[in-house]
Amino acid sequence: MARNIYFAGSIRAGRADVEIYAHIVKLLKRYGTVLTEHVADSKIDENGKEHENDQYIHDRDMAWLEKSEVIVAEVTQPSLGVGYEIGRAVDLKKRTLCLFRPETGKRLSAMIRGAHNGSTFTVKDYSVDQAEGILENYFSALP
Repeated sequence: MARNIYFAGSIRAGRADVEIYAHIVKLLKRYGTVLTEHVADSKIDENGKEHENDQYIHDRDMAWLEKSEVIVAEVTQPSLGVGYEIGRAVDLKKRTLCLFRPETGKRLSAMIRGAHNGSTFTVKDYSVDQAEGILENYFSALP
């Protein structure tokens, strides 16, 4: 079943993981349409795109979030925007998968890890080489 997928990753909080985002987005395309594949665009820096103001970005992204069936968030780089998107996804009762790389030495927020319920909200620690298997298992288990 093709799904609309909302991928969330840091933009203004830092772009160090953009290559990882690109890898994840490429994998996600196997399972549906990634509405936010621009997050994985290495040409977009912390400033985003010049012609897009904050209100435009918010409204566009919220429309995509509402249209999506599944949210996949790479949460290793702390980001207020990604946290906001996850909170809105929970409020909209969207299935959400958060991916975190503990080998970075960072600690995931208790507000994210503590929300894990194993059904509608899932948090997975991973390394980049495990992403393919984690996504395959996650999407194959969805109704």
